[in-house]
Amino acid sequence: MKIALLGYGKEGHATEQYFKSHFDDVSIDIFENETPEQLHQRDYSHYDIIFRSPSIPPLHLANESSVTRYFFDHCPCPIIGVTATKGKGTTCSFIKSLLDAEGCDAYLVGNIGEPALNVLDSLTAHSVVVYEMSSFQLWDLEKSPHISVIGQLEPDHLNVHRDYADYLTAKSHITTYQTADDYCIYYAKNPESVRIAESSPAGHKIPYPFTIPDDVTSAIHLPGRHNLMNAIAAIAAVASYKNISPDEYLQQSTATIQQGLSNFRGLPHRLEFLRTLNGVSYYDDNFSTNPSSLRVAIDAFPDDHIVAIIGGRDKTGNQDLAEIYEILQAPQVARVILLGESGHEIARRYDDPRFTTVESLAEAITTARSTAESNACRIVLMSPSAASFDMFENVYDRGAQFKTLVDSLD
Repeated sequence: MKIALLGYGKEGHATEQYFKSHFDDVSIDIFENETPEQLHQRDYSHYDIIFRSPSIPPLHLANESSVTRYFFDHCPCPIIGVTATKGKGTTCSFIKSLLDAEGCDAYLVGNIGEPALNVLDSLTAHSVVVYEMSSFQLWDLEKSPHISVIGQLEPDHLNVHRDYADYLTAKSHITTYQTADDYCIYYAKNPESVRIAESSPAGHKIPYPFTIPDDVTSAIHLPGRHNLMNAIAAIAAVASYKNISPDEYLQQSTATIQQGLSNFRGLPHRLEFLRTLNGVSYYDDNFSTNPSSLRVAIDAFPDDHIVAIIGGRDKTGNQDLAEIYEILQAPQVARVILLGESGHEIARRYDDPRFTTVESLAEAITTARSTAESNACRIVLMSPSAASFDMFENVYDRGAQFKTLVDSLD
C-alpha cells in the first residue's frame, strides 16, 4: 500500500503510525510545507490513498481522503460531532464530562483530543466518540455524525476558505447525511446554525438554548453566558445519546448532570483563570483569534474594569479592525495594551487615550500589570482576537508564553 500524506502535524504523525502498525508493506511519502500550486501539480496516480491534513483544501482526487473520513468509515460506535466558530472544545469537554459521569465508555477526539486514529482500536459498539469538528475536517465529509451539535457560526478561516459561503458549506456537512435515526442540536439564535440544521434531511432537530434549573446552572464553574450555552448544548447532546428529551434527562439525572458539569473546569487558553496578584486576576484567552471571541470574553466580565491585551496577525486583511475597535468601546474596558501586527495597526488607525502600544509579550504583561494596579482594574485579559503567527509558533505557544510570564510575576 502506497500512501501520500499532505501535511504532517499531530494528525499526520498519528496516521503514519496507524498504517505502519496495521498493514504490511506500507510505503508513506510525506509532503509538508508546500504551496497549493505544488500540491495541485504533483502526480498522485501511483498512490493508493492520499490523506490531506485538515488545513489543506480538498484536491478532488480519485483516491483522496482524510483522517476524519477514514475514521467515520471504520468507527464501530455512535459519534457526537460538534462544530461552531468558537466554543467547540468547551462543548465537547462538557459532553465528555457528562458521559463520564454516566459511566459511558467515551472518547474525545479531533482538534481538542487525541487524533482520531489513536483511539480507533479501543472502540467497541458500546463506546461513544465525541468529535470536535472544524470546517477543515468537515470540508469533504461524506457521512454525518449520529448526533450533530451546531453552535454559533460567524466568519472565520477566510484566509483558507474562498469566502464565508464556502466556510458554511463545509460546516453544513455535519448534517447533510443524517437519517431519521439521527439528532441535530442547533443554536436557535444564530441564523447560520438554523440554516444548517434545516439542511438535515431527516434528523430529529433540537434547538437550544432552553431553560435549565438553577441548581444545574450553579454546577457550571466557567464564567460567561457563552459557557452556559455550551453546557446546555452538551446536555441536549447527552440526552439525545440516551434517546430521551433534554427535559427528561434533566428530571431523571439531575445529580449526575451536576457532577458532570462541575467536574469540568475549563480548557487551557480559553478564558482560563491563571492567578490573582495584588487584587488583579489574570485570564488567558489566547484561543481568541477573531472579534467574536473578544466580544464573548469582555462580556464575561460586565461588572469589572478590564485591562485587555489585544493583537496578532489579522486573518481578514485588517477588515475586522473596525469591529474590534467597536467591541473595545464596552464600558468595562478601561485600558488596552496593543501588541503585534494588528495591534499596531489599530493604534495607527484609532487615536484613543486608553491605548498603549508595546513590542513584546513580556512588555505587554508588565504594562498591563502596572496599568491595572494603578487604575484599580480587577481583570487583566489577554484575548488577542487575531492569529498568533506574527510572533509565535501557534496559539498554544502564545498561551504557554503568556501563562509562564504571568506565573513569574511577583
